Amino acid sequence: MKAVASERRRFRYRRVHVMLDRQGIVMNQKKLRRLYREEKLQVRRRGGRKRALGTRRPMLVPDRANARWSLDFVSDAFTDGRRFRVLAVIDDYTRECLALITDTEVARFV
Repeated sequence: MKAVASERRRFRYRRVHVMLDRQGIVMNQKKLRRLYREEKLQVRRRGGRKRALGTRRPMLVPDRANARWSLDFVSDAFTDGRRFRVLAVIDDYTRECLALITDTEVARFV
């Protein structure tokens, strides 16, 4: 078991059990799991998602018109089932909608 686990480092106990069965070594899976844990052959867990370090700087409030714009997609469907999207461009200082751009061509959503 140690030889198979050291040769195949990413295999857990179930896959090691299959490999041992192929070599002709028949063993109960519960017993194999117990021995696997006693030998400390656990596969090392991979790291999770990396988080941002520190604190973020707050977003500055715009002090004049056209200093910062925001973009947003809005989607809906027609009564016949076809979908469409609208791109809204908004000025953050005046809260005025600068443009609404619609499109029905590429309206695939994942």
